[in-house]
Amino acid sequence: MEEVMINWLAVGAATLVGFAIGFVWYGPLFGKAWMKEAGLSEEDVENGNMAKIFGLTAVFQFIMAYCLAMFFGNEVDAASGAMYGFLTGFAWVALAMGVSGLYEQKSFKYMLINGGFWTVVFTLMGLIIGAWR
Repeated sequence: MEEVMINWLAVGAATLVGFAIGFVWYGPLFGKAWMKEAGLSEEDVENGNMAKIFGLTAVFQFIMAYCLAMFFGNEVDAASGAMYGFLTGFAWVALAMGVSGLYEQKSFKYMLINGGFWTVVFTLMGLIIGAWR
């Protein structure tokens, strides 16, 4: 098996993209709708343990970006990286969240907000990792 060359700067940048998109997605774009659909108040969100939330988010997104780079191997460019990232975000993550959401009796809007977020994030992660070879 061929050794995969990981560009750690690309993995780091792909990790950070989730924070940037999340700030906008769960803030001005869909923040109020997401809180309503998740059953959270602004006070609930403000009282969350932000060090734990942001710290674990960074770790989890780093692992996701690293694994995406490993799946890509050494032969992925920007276009195919974006396509594979989209397929990962939509077909694996968003649809898996959708299945869970159905059983948890979450609204379709809730599933679209969260699934859409991960589809966008993985598409951009794939673009960054594929382009930065």
